[in-house]
Amino acid sequence: MKLLYFDCFNGASGDMILGALLDAGLPLDDLRRALGSLGVDDYELAAPRVLRAGVSATQFQLIERGRHARPDQANGSRDGHAHAGREGQESRPHVHHAAGATATHSHAHRSVAEILALIERSALSPGARARARQLFERLAEAEAAIHQMPVERVHLHEVGALDSIIDVVGAVFAIEWFGAERIVVSPMNVGAGMVRSAHGVFPVPAPATLRLLGNAPIYSSGAQAELLTPTGALLLTGHANAFGPVPSMRVEQVGYGAGTRELPDTPNVLRVLVGETSEPPALEPIVVLECEIDDMNPQIFGVLMDRLYASGALEVYFAPVHMKKNRPGTLVTVLAPPDRQEALATVVFRETTTIGIRYHDVRRERLDRAVVPVETPFGTIRFKVARRHGAVVNAAPEFDDCARAAAEHGAAVKDVQAAAVRAWLER
Repeated sequence: MKLLYFDCFNGASGDMILGALLDAGLPLDDLRRALGSLGVDDYELAAPRVLRAGVSATQFQLIERGRHARPDQANGSRDGHAHAGREGQESRPHVHHAAGATATHSHAHRSVAEILALIERSALSPGARARARQLFERLAEAEAAIHQMPVERVHLHEVGALDSIIDVVGAVFAIEWFGAERIVVSPMNVGAGMVRSAHGVFPVPAPATLRLLGNAPIYSSGAQAELLTPTGALLLTGHANAFGPVPSMRVEQVGYGAGTRELPDTPNVLRVLVGETSEPPALEPIVVLECEIDDMNPQIFGVLMDRLYASGALEVYFAPVHMKKNRPGTLVTVLAPPDRQEALATVVFRETTTIGIRYHDVRRERLDRAVVPVETPFGTIRFKVARRHGAVVNAAPEFDDCARAAAEHGAAVKDVQAAAVRAWLER
């Protein structure tokens, strides 16, 4: 089973996560292509290697064209509080850095709707788009709860700025690129002291960070800095299957993502371990929501599916059924993480004509999955490989890759698929 382990001994931020995954093997050009599909221009990405307390690490940087870095200006992380402003930082142009790091930035904010539109037209996989939408909607829900306002009125301020959009969407793509079946996160070091925002001075962890953490384990090493940022908390809790110490695993790659500021006695980095575990697959708890509908305009079902996925559904499907008085109807089935049950039920009741929903608590087993690139006459095609107990049981070329390569070479999609299968079998 492919495993990612995030070791947050000095906290985490969005760009530290990206730095660690780049250091562990994610190609920067692949990340550039994925983020370029958002249709946002006027920035460049860089990933220089740096030293932190003697440890070599990768520092992910987003540089706005026409701007100049000002590394002499502090404070901490570059990813700030949604709605609340940067952690004690003044407004300034930018090169962005990680937790405990110098940061400079400009204030170009986008609303939740604008961010979701960027994600929807991107070239991310359907699963990655759904994950990114869910993360930003969760962020908006957290801010709405903190500030006692409707979700639709929340403006994401700093996490709606370009750098934070790049962090969230980039990290979603990067984690999917590794094809990990299981993601485990250590207890997270949040830091200590006070942090300044647009709403005043708050103790660490800041309100947005604390709200996004939920029941994830945290601690403080006593370092007087904000080590865990809202974006870091959002990404790690949004992907983690479990929290705890390093599980039994065979480590294949190690990545270090750097912050900018040097911390006393410890490297200011986030560490990620990439490898395989022989532990038996865990049965994942999920909830099933079901209802039948026989009195609704069928055009609405497409909208319903989109909004359920946007609200965190794992799977949504419809099936024809016969109901009372022999009326043809539609069975709506939604699979979801238990913590999304209420949000998804709200969508079903709001968007459909049903007056009741059934809930079932079930467990599911997922095959170990990995993405393996193969070289073909049409270019590199990713192969999705599924294993159980180490044995390959399914392997198929990524359709989006085949469709893109076919369009670029003026070939039939089926010919690209066949070439990819040959390359996989001959590898």
